[in-house]
Amino acid sequence: MSTSEAARIVHIGLGAFSRSHLAYYTQRASDASEWEIIAYTGRSRELADVLEAQGCTYHLIERAAAEDRIMPISSIVRARPGSEVSQLVADIADPRTRIVSLTVTEAAYHLTGSGTLNLQAPDIAHDLEVVQRVHEGVARSADLRTAVGKLATGLLARRAEESGPVTVVSCDNMPDNGERIRDAVLAFAGAAGTDLHTWIAEHVSFVSTSVDRITPRLGAEEKQRLEVAHHDKAVVVAEPFTDWVLEGKFPAGRPRWEDAGARFVNDLAPWESRKLWLLNGAHTILASLGLLRGHTNVHEAISDSECLEAVNSFWDEAARHLPEELDVPAYRQALIERFSNPRIEHRLAQIAQDSDIKAQMRILPVAQREIAAGRRAEGAARALAVCVAAHRYGGVEWPTLGPQVMGGAAQGGVPELHALWGGPAPSEVEQVVRHALDVLSLLPVSRG
Repeated sequence: MSTSEAARIVHIGLGAFSRSHLAYYTQRASDASEWEIIAYTGRSRELADVLEAQGCTYHLIERAAAEDRIMPISSIVRARPGSEVSQLVADIADPRTRIVSLTVTEAAYHLTGSGTLNLQAPDIAHDLEVVQRVHEGVARSADLRTAVGKLATGLLARRAEESGPVTVVSCDNMPDNGERIRDAVLAFAGAAGTDLHTWIAEHVSFVSTSVDRITPRLGAEEKQRLEVAHHDKAVVVAEPFTDWVLEGKFPAGRPRWEDAGARFVNDLAPWESRKLWLLNGAHTILASLGLLRGHTNVHEAISDSECLEAVNSFWDEAARHLPEELDVPAYRQALIERFSNPRIEHRLAQIAQDSDIKAQMRILPVAQREIAAGRRAEGAARALAVCVAAHRYGGVEWPTLGPQVMGGAAQGGVPELHALWGGPAPSEVEQVVRHALDVLSLLPVSRG
């Protein structure tokens, strides 16, 4: 049951980023008292228990290079573990709920390289079996594992209860994230034997967004220090910069997020590409090459001339495919300043997680556009090479594309590149990647 009539947002994927971004924007809306958040973690219950124990209020520390700015955040009114699936489904179906938002990371959507739901993914297959068995009366929705499965089941319950329109807002770093989660939900429901197309077309809006705020995972020592200093076990540290661009309709209403600086646009694509390619793409390059060169944090890697050159080469190519009105030069300079903040300990190992899927979304599109334009895509190809090298030599796991790498070995060429490209890569890209791998294999970390 919802905490109050104002608890109109149900969030899936409670973590540091959602608390520095969605909760921040919601609290700063002029109508914040009318929009409260019920938040569910991924699977663990530790954060939910910590927040509930302190009334769901926590401190957000905006960490600039010179000083901190501290603000209490209280827009979350209930925090629950993701394992409480039955309650999550009930909250999504509740007519008071107007928005369902998600921050679950790209990999958690279980999409293929073409952006469609991977029905063979073990957790998706598990959830499909659970839903089918629920219909037969021999299983419970509480056994669901994936965000897609939980959301689809919640929407099915909402349809059954005739609870009215709702908006789904994905806040994950994927191109066309609203459309992708819509297609994933429809594919899941269809595979489970239920057609949601007509009802969703009439009652559900899927909003696409571009989100931006560096929010590092805290180390154990700093977490303990901040806990003592602020009497808060759920402190979040983020950079001062924040951005949120949204495209889509809110048929059941929304908070006035624009009061906190959010932008509502008719065409998200260029904003999305700027952020995914320039910020997220650079992060993936810095994480991969930085780890190979012995760095720990982003601010260390960006001060390394080799890492900076790799980022700038990729940026030069990406900039050719972005409109002038986005002021890419100024955005690039701002990113360098943000990356260089020594008081933000953004760990490369954290960024490198799921770098196979991240490279496909953040780097591959630039390479493909450069090749289509008749150029060699050398900057993007070298960026792909450092991702491959981090996987080969730096111990960075590829949980999604790993099996395809094994299969690609029989195809000839660089199997990791074959998996990233979704087939044979152009010869000029393969050549650059091969040469770069020869050089990267000589780095001390690579030699192990």
